[in-house]
Amino acid sequence: MKILIAGDFVISQSYEASRITNEVKELFTKSDYNIVNLEAPVTNSGSKILKTGPHLKSDKKSTLDILKALNVDLCTLANNHVLDYDEKGVLETLDFCKVHNINTVGAGKNQEEAAKVFYLDAEAGKIAIVNIAENEWATATETSAGANGMDLINDVKTIQKAKQQSDFVFVIVHGGHEYYNLPSPRMQKQYRFYIDNGADMVVGHHTHCISGMETYKNKPIYYSLGNFLFTNSSRFEDWYKGIVLEVEIEDNNEIKTKPIFVKQEKNDFKLSLIDNDDYGIINERFATYSNTISNHQDLLENWDEYIEEKVKLYDNYWSPLSFIKNKWAKKIATRLQLKGDNKKGKALALNLMRCEAHYDMSKEVLNSILDNK
Repeated sequence: MKILIAGDFVISQSYEASRITNEVKELFTKSDYNIVNLEAPVTNSGSKILKTGPHLKSDKKSTLDILKALNVDLCTLANNHVLDYDEKGVLETLDFCKVHNINTVGAGKNQEEAAKVFYLDAEAGKIAIVNIAENEWATATETSAGANGMDLINDVKTIQKAKQQSDFVFVIVHGGHEYYNLPSPRMQKQYRFYIDNGADMVVGHHTHCISGMETYKNKPIYYSLGNFLFTNSSRFEDWYKGIVLEVEIEDNNEIKTKPIFVKQEKNDFKLSLIDNDDYGIINERFATYSNTISNHQDLLENWDEYIEEKVKLYDNYWSPLSFIKNKWAKKIATRLQLKGDNKKGKALALNLMRCEAHYDMSKEVLNSILDNK
């Protein structure tokens, strides 16, 4: 059996199927089962949630046309944008897929539904697909709609139970650091732990760039497929390149994977396979990332370099000045040394994040304050 898994899929404007080359269409036509991450809700809702970052919404007609043109069977919905247009947006997206006979996993009207595993009965055996998203704005609760938010204990219990009820467990995770081509050491440890507890494969996306892969205990882990088809422009070059992961389950139940590289044109988002000289370049990069991932010391060194790049940015995030929009007020605050640069303040912030008890309380208090505004 051949399965294709693709990364972030957002069609936010009118888009014709003719912009997808025949080679890409043929790739999906010849596959037995096709999965994409439908990242932008398909909804008429105009109610935006309070969040940082952009609010995404799908063009309904074009999204349907392309999903059908590519024979998409399953949309993963556990991502950080599915709740952008509130609960109505989530529910309308689920209804949209259901009406058009497209299966979904990873979102629901509450946490219980969002966490449900999708089971695929295949010739090679029953395949369980678990879909998880890092907790960034879109997580469902016991009483509200959204994505299946990452919770290590719940994740492991779900994987273990799915393994008892199926022959194969595929875990698809939406997470990672945007525009960084490698996993963090925490991500590697966690994704390997999913394998330890019954997952047969782990596949990631969200970072808008490709990463590498590793084989852990004879099981594949792909850390980021990058964008598949995303009709928003970006100055980031890797935005326009992605991986379609081809997965084959062989007669001996071995899982064989192959990364197929795709690209979008900047001017019209034409989607095609990467070939010729460009293929050699992207394949070499993929191999380099994979080699780094397999060498723990190299991964740590790259992570330390990435942290160093982000020190100033995150320092500004934690400064009270980042919330002052009036330039004159900001100048006054700066002159009064209200930048939050004292070490005692930063030590408090660190402890609120790293201590589990403080983290739990901080999260609940901030949620309560925001809910009452």
